[in-house]
Amino acid sequence: MTGRVDAEVKSYHAQCVLLADWLAGLPAEAFAAPSVLPGWDVRTLVAHIVATKAGLAERIATRVSGPAQPVADYVRAFALAAADITAQAIASTGDQSPDDLVAALRSPIDTAPAPDSAVIDGPRGAITALDFARTRLIDLVVHCDDFSRSLADRDPVRLHRPALASTTRALAEILAAQAPGRSVEVRVPPFVAVQAIAGPRHTRGTPPNVVETDPLTWLRLATGRLAFAGAVATGAVKASGLRADLSSHLPLLA
Repeated sequence: MTGRVDAEVKSYHAQCVLLADWLAGLPAEAFAAPSVLPGWDVRTLVAHIVATKAGLAERIATRVSGPAQPVADYVRAFALAAADITAQAIASTGDQSPDDLVAALRSPIDTAPAPDSAVIDGPRGAITALDFARTRLIDLVVHCDDFSRSLADRDPVRLHRPALASTTRALAEILAAQAPGRSVEVRVPPFVAVQAIAGPRHTRGTPPNVVETDPLTWLRLATGRLAFAGAVATGAVKASGLRADLSSHLPLLA
């Protein structure tokens, strides 16, 4: 692998190992507990990650002709495919034991070299290798938070800092692409700040419209796990200015 694809895949593997460490400490009955995702128990969620990991290695090796979709367009298909994704997750669980699934999470990712700009055959259409790797990392990090919320009496799954940073930046960039403009500054320290939303352009001084939150809250907002108004009400999001309401632009993917 070369360039940034290599870094993203390494971060993906590192996060898989952290998840495996967390799962290894669960009692067997915990895998049958319902997750926060409707219709998915904990074992189904683990099996989904294992299948997605295998798909990452497989898809990165493909090549297709023609233009790649912008990642901001590619992720719009996730919500439309939600029923299929659920069906695939349940089917992929099969009779794999928790030990089998945890071992699969720990196994190395065997990928063919892929330039960042290589156009591959993604499940939702043509996409660059780099953008596809980033979408897989988003999926993994967000689901690690789903595990933590599903079994909230345990310490949360540790998040690999480079994986969290990449995911936070990618989702902020998707917002800026889906809602282009310069009227609102969205800040997710310490990783990223972007300008988005059509309206009067800010050029100097303190922006008149600012939204600021922490990375974990941002992941939940971007993926529909948390409503913007509720996050503002609890203080998890600080929003100032007449245009600092992202409700109509979220979630970015669900």
